[in-house]
Amino acid sequence: MSGELYFPDLSAIQLKAVASLVEAGLIRGKICVHRQILAEAENQASEGDTLGIEGLEKLSEACKEKGVELEFVGREMNGGRLTVLNEIKKRRGKLVTCDPVTAKIADSLGIEVVYELPPPPLNVHELFTESVMSVHLKEGLPPRVKRGSPRSWRLDEISDRPMTREEMELILAHLMKEAYSALGTEAFLEVDKPGVKIFQLRDFRVVATRPPFSDGFELTIVKPIIKKSLADYNLPMKVIERLELQAEGILIAGPPGMGKSTFAQALAEHYRSLNKIVKTIESPRDLRVSAEITQYSKSASKQDELHDVLLLSRPDYTIFDEVRGSEDFGLFIDLRLAGIGMIGVIHATTPIDAIQRIANKVDIGVLPSVVDTVIFMDKGEVSEIYTLEMTVKVPAGLKRADLARPTVIVKDFLTDEPKFELYVFGERNFVVPLKKGKVSELSKPAHKISNVLHEYIPDFRIEEDGNVIRIYIPERYYRTYIRKCQNKLLKIAKKYKINVEAFPR
Repeated sequence: MSGELYFPDLSAIQLKAVASLVEAGLIRGKICVHRQILAEAENQASEGDTLGIEGLEKLSEACKEKGVELEFVGREMNGGRLTVLNEIKKRRGKLVTCDPVTAKIADSLGIEVVYELPPPPLNVHELFTESVMSVHLKEGLPPRVKRGSPRSWRLDEISDRPMTREEMELILAHLMKEAYSALGTEAFLEVDKPGVKIFQLRDFRVVATRPPFSDGFELTIVKPIIKKSLADYNLPMKVIERLELQAEGILIAGPPGMGKSTFAQALAEHYRSLNKIVKTIESPRDLRVSAEITQYSKSASKQDELHDVLLLSRPDYTIFDEVRGSEDFGLFIDLRLAGIGMIGVIHATTPIDAIQRIANKVDIGVLPSVVDTVIFMDKGEVSEIYTLEMTVKVPAGLKRADLARPTVIVKDFLTDEPKFELYVFGERNFVVPLKKGKVSELSKPAHKISNVLHEYIPDFRIEEDGNVIRIYIPERYYRTYIRKCQNKLLKIAKKYKINVEAFPR
């Protein structure tokens, strides 16, 4: 109608939605652009984002061509979105937006909303054929998809034309519109900050990053193509019985992309089928589990909230998808020691690396009470299974009978063969590999090397092979090793006529 007032917000201007409505003859009244919106567009342009200014130019051209009046109203204030919405309500105008949050707020204020989006440049849903794992979009680059499985995949370009910022914003706006229409049932928002947006839409995990967080606008959409049951892994009955009757502190370890979360998902569903109460801790929440399994968001919770909720609700098992930092390890350990069954997904290149990461956070004596089973994943399959037991003995590397102490024995579960021993000597943790069931004594030079390393590096592993001592150091400490330790260890090696080799892991 000719007398109506239309107030576009910045999203409708950036995506040229309001200009498209004018060009299509769907808006024949007056377009009112609040000066607060103009200020936001100018501020973004000064930081290198010109979409708002370009959208205003497009709107101005469309209004001139169709004879629609364009007016700048109001004045810039600190109220942001509410300042604009209050002006619209006062003038009894209509809001034109492409943002689902603004649309919902306006609707709650009794403002009529025109929530229209131009068609997207590509349909994300159609890109996910049976073999596509994820879609990768970045401004200035052609769109790409990852095809295959965790065992074998490739990255394919689906077009040779680079994506523009405007096209990517439009794709994200369509996904957000779809997500907000199903919020709380089939979709949930994990992170919503100026530079980062992460949300789950049914099976899709959407991650959007903008400058200055990233060097360009990047949009990643991931959809798991594999969902397995525990039976699909063809595990020996001995393993199933341990998981059902004995294992309560489980680490699912392996490098990225090897199927750790898929196995954790299968294990969660298996416990649910046994009438166990199962919860998950995720960030973001992207495990595909039954409705009976409550999924908690680590990123949406405040300090100690997850700890208190899980202690009070007392689940039988909690799946902790991605145990990373010190707080994650602390939460995992506290809940396990409180008697809750814990399954932690953890990045590690070997099973013993996973054990060491948590061993450095607890006393050796309680380690088997925290972790009793380690499942190592490789290319989507269970590769190794280790168990941890506590005993008191003279540990590997020590000789005198009076040096008996609590020692953790790490065994291959299927063969019952001891693989490693962990113990404390001189207030320091030692990990000694056991070859073919025999102890390998940690030599005097190895002890000296360990003493030097402990002065500067909190996490490492030493292995001996004849006159060669190999040191495995996390990558984040490798530069410290080069600067602080290398020369000292070379002197020890020269004195004892041995070779020392250091490897980042």
